[in-house]
Amino acid sequence: MLGRLTILAAVLTVGLVPARAAATPQDVASTHAYLVAAYSALHATVTTWSSVEADVHKLDLRFGAECPDVGAGSPQSSEEQKLAAEVAGALWATGYHTDAKFVQAFVKAVKPLRWSNPAITRSARKFTSSLTAMTRLPVPDLCGDVRSWIAGGFNAVPASTQQYVRRVEAIEVKEIPRGLLAPYVQPADKGLRARDEHLALQFEELEFSRGQADWNMLLETLALSQ
Repeated sequence: MLGRLTILAAVLTVGLVPARAAATPQDVASTHAYLVAAYSALHATVTTWSSVEADVHKLDLRFGAECPDVGAGSPQSSEEQKLAAEVAGALWATGYHTDAKFVQAFVKAVKPLRWSNPAITRSARKFTSSLTAMTRLPVPDLCGDVRSWIAGGFNAVPASTQQYVRRVEAIEVKEIPRGLLAPYVQPADKGLRARDEHLALQFEELEFSRGQADWNMLLETLALSQ
């Protein structure tokens, strides 16, 4: 949904780049462990996608009960776009909460890994930290925020919306550059890498087909525009 764990789909695959660095035993072991963790996370995410959709449906039912069409009649503006961004954040938070155990398992497996190239290790640390931050992202009070915006004459969204959107935007989930890891992928792991890439493609297809639909569904429930 609008990038839910796209990070994982992009990050968990390693591109084909000619080997240019001498791989140490630790490099080989860490890269293999990374690929294994990637496969586990992607496989779990793809095969349990219905669980995320079920939780998104529950979120939609909740808003439909608490504040149906709360934004009806609101003008389209840059301020309303901030609320739409907050809705996207609510979807990300829901998805990460649902898949938290998969993300946490990936983080647990990857966080201790080390490579002789310090840039890879630093990238892995930043990546796992940002994933953890996403699992801790709360679902915002969209009903209250839209009502506050309306009560203020549609002039500006409440501070809570601005703070939430800034919090989401501040979490930069960036994958380990594929070119950095590729030299350490061993021939024995080519099959594993191929399975990772196949799962990543499946994930991206699900992401594309469901993401926009989920976002539009919540916006329609709240009577907000994109």
